[in-house]
Amino acid sequence: MTGWSCLVTGAGGFLGQRIVRLLVEEKELKEIRVLDKAFRPELREEFSKLHNKTKLTILEGDILDEPFLKRACQDISVVIHTACIIDVFGVTHRESIMNVNVKGTQLLLEACVQASVPIFIYTSTLEVAGPNSYKEIIQNGHEEEPLENTWPAPYPYSKKLAEKAVLAANGWTLKNGDTLYTCALRPMYIYGEGGPFLSASINEALNNNGILSSVGKFSTVNPVYVGNVAWAHILAMRALRDPKKAPSVQGQFYYISDDTPHQSYDNLNYILSKEFGLCLDSRWSLPLSLMYWIGFLLEIVSFLLSPVYSYQPPFNRHTVTLSNSVFTFSYKKAQRDLAYEPLYSWEEAKQKTMKWVGSLVDRHKDTLKSKTQ
Repeated sequence: MTGWSCLVTGAGGFLGQRIVRLLVEEKELKEIRVLDKAFRPELREEFSKLHNKTKLTILEGDILDEPFLKRACQDISVVIHTACIIDVFGVTHRESIMNVNVKGTQLLLEACVQASVPIFIYTSTLEVAGPNSYKEIIQNGHEEEPLENTWPAPYPYSKKLAEKAVLAANGWTLKNGDTLYTCALRPMYIYGEGGPFLSASINEALNNNGILSSVGKFSTVNPVYVGNVAWAHILAMRALRDPKKAPSVQGQFYYISDDTPHQSYDNLNYILSKEFGLCLDSRWSLPLSLMYWIGFLLEIVSFLLSPVYSYQPPFNRHTVTLSNSVFTFSYKKAQRDLAYEPLYSWEEAKQKTMKWVGSLVDRHKDTLKSKTQ
C-alpha cells in the first residue's frame, strides 16, 4: 500500500483546508489533489508552501463536470468529499443545493468506480439526524438511535440523500474488480478560525455597538472544533486503509464531537468574543413557541408572494427549531472504531479561536480609522 494519493473536494473551504494541512504529515503519501470551484490567492500561496512536503495539485472546476471529476480521480487511492453548499437560512436556490450536494456526490461516486478508487469518506452533517422539534430533547445521542431529519429544507434534505447514496455505495465493484469502501462523518456545529457562521456573528456585532445578536439562546448543543473534525477524517481514512480496522468502519456513519462544553449557540459566541468587549443582547425576547408560529406565518407570506416576488423571511420554523433545540451527541463509536480522540482540547481550541476573533476586531478598528481619516 505504498505510494498512495488522496483527493480532497471542497479543499478551499473552512474544513477542507484543515484536512489538507493534516494530510501532508501522512506517511508514504505521494500526492494530494485539492479540488474546489475556486481558491483564494492567499490559500493558493499557503498550499504552494505545503508542496515542499508532498506533491500538491490544485484543481479548479465544477463538481457537476463529469469529465473533470474523472480526471481528478485518476490514480487516486482515497477521496475525502467535503464539497457542498451549506445553506441553513434558505438563501440559495433549492435546485442549486440539490445539484451540488446530491448529484455532485453521485457523480463523484461514479467517477471513483471508473477510476477504481477504493476508499470514499463523506463529510455529512449532524442535521441529517435533526432536530425535528424544539420540544424533543436528545442528549448524548448515538449512532444506534434511528434519528432522521424530516424537514423539507434543501440543505438537510440534500445532505441526508447524499449520505444515503455514499453508504449504499459501500461494497460496489470497481472497474478493476476491487471493492469500494465508504463511510460518513457527522460533525456537530463546527467552530474555529475562519468559521463562516462565527465570522458573520462577530462582524454583525462589531457593526452593532458590540452587541451579539441572539442566534439560539434556548439551545443546548456540543459544538466541535474544526481541527478535531479534520483529525477525525484522517483517522477514518487510516481505518479504511487498515485491513484489520476496515471491516468495522465500512458503510458506517459516525458522530464527531469533542470536549467543548455543552452550551447554547449564544453562549459559545459570547465566550469566544467577550475578551474584546462584545456582549449578549440583554433585551427581552419572544417566547420560543411564539417565534415558531411567527416563523410559520412568514413562510406563508413567502409562499403567497412567490409568484411575483422572492421574499426571504428572517427566520422560519426550521431555523427556529435548529437554533433552539437540546441536541447533543457522543463520539464513543468513533473512539471505538476510528481510535478517535480530540487532537485539540477545549482550552486550546478556545484560545486559537479567540486569537482569530481578535484579528477580526483589529481589522474592524482599522477599517473605522481609514474611514475617519
